[in-house]
Amino acid sequence: MDNLTHFNQQNRAKMVDVSEKAVTTREATATVKIIMAEETLQRIHAGQVKKGDVLAVAQVAGIMAAKKTSELIPMCHLLPLSGVDIHFSDNQIDTLTITATVRVNHQTGVEMEALTACQITALTVYDMCKAMDRGMQITDCHLVEKKGGKSGHFVYK
Repeated sequence: MDNLTHFNQQNRAKMVDVSEKAVTTREATATVKIIMAEETLQRIHAGQVKKGDVLAVAQVAGIMAAKKTSELIPMCHLLPLSGVDIHFSDNQIDTLTITATVRVNHQTGVEMEALTACQITALTVYDMCKAMDRGMQITDCHLVEKKGGKSGHFVYK
């Protein structure tokens, strides 16, 4: 059984000490979907949402969120991110897919930053469109791929 690294000798939570780990390039990609009314997706594409350019605002929010992950999740390390990239795709009907890729040269990975970027991007889309579609669903958020570090390469199957 693996040792639980987030507990100290008193079985209390601690932040893992990564100071002895090698600095390597690490990258994580995560994704999330937002299911919405067909009209909502059409209005996003047409730039007809009263609060502004939904995808531009959501993209900036996701980038900001990745940079603030350690402020939101207690045991995450503050990381000097070297890149955050957020992409949008959709099925032209009712589902917007958000994909976030985060990179760092550090001693620990960026999975939580990629997942946080996805969720906050999706929540921003929801916030900007909720007046016309309160039934949107944010779903299927997961890590797609992780590269670098001691645990190696991971690809979601």
